[in-house]
Amino acid sequence: MDPRSSSSRRESGLTIGNFDGVHRGHQALIGRTVEVCRGAGLRCCVLTFWPHPRAVLGSGQAPPPLTDRTERRRRILALGVDEVLELEFTPDLACTAPEDFVRQQLMPLHLRALVIGHDFSLGRGRSGDPDVLRQLGRRYSFGVEQLDPVMLDGDIISSSRIRRCVAEGNVAAAARLLGCWHSCRGPVIHGDGRGTGLGFPTANMGLPDTLVPAPGVYATLARPEDGQRVWPAVTNIGRKPTFDGTSMSIESFLLDAHADLYGRTLRLDFVERLRDERRFASVEDLTRQISLDVSRARVILDWAVRRGVAPAN
Repeated sequence: MDPRSSSSRRESGLTIGNFDGVHRGHQALIGRTVEVCRGAGLRCCVLTFWPHPRAVLGSGQAPPPLTDRTERRRRILALGVDEVLELEFTPDLACTAPEDFVRQQLMPLHLRALVIGHDFSLGRGRSGDPDVLRQLGRRYSFGVEQLDPVMLDGDIISSSRIRRCVAEGNVAAAARLLGCWHSCRGPVIHGDGRGTGLGFPTANMGLPDTLVPAPGVYATLARPEDGQRVWPAVTNIGRKPTFDGTSMSIESFLLDAHADLYGRTLRLDFVERLRDERRFASVEDLTRQISLDVSRARVILDWAVRRGVAPAN
């Protein structure tokens, strides 16, 4: 949605960013924006961009997103925001001078308060730094508040830090930074049927556009998006080396579930990595290992379901 198309005449407070993952740092920034707006009687808005600026600038290579657009919007609104505005990021927008950006994109929102992160800047060459924004605030009658970074284990919580954790398969560490489990979603597609023959029928997910954890076996929570059920599951990401597989797949054995999920969208929450994917000497060895994976996953996921949220520290 173009901010200039917003029909509200109510004065607003705003924060701006990509908000990939809507992690704990983002949550603090958006939460503070909500506080400022509620205290001043302002409409609370979040302005974000699509596609990722790195997909438009430089080499055009953007990192795989932690969340898709729909999930990002859902998480932001869940924090108490009144409106999420998505601005198309283009080369022309990247070349916009800070004052022109404020005048063209922000003032139509009747901006009165701008809350920014510790490393925020906008406009051509990132020239709209906090000092420039404060000067523009005085000119256009809006306040600017800058937040300190949110730290965990001595380092700043950031989307790039979370991507590294997920890419390494350390989904438990990623969850601590996100404040929720890292998730992927996609349609359930037909596989080769081998899991059924092993006694562990699987739901095969089409590869998502978001970041997939490193190959391995994971304890997960499976959630069909058109229903309320949540099933504990064991998910294998990889190429099935025991069977000389060549293509990447995401296969989930849903514990205690017998639903027909073909064609439905499945969301997987990655709770903990169980082990590396590896080649087994025989099908019997693989089957024994899967049984061990299931037993371990039951313990881990029983705790996760009872707690209901990812660990905060």
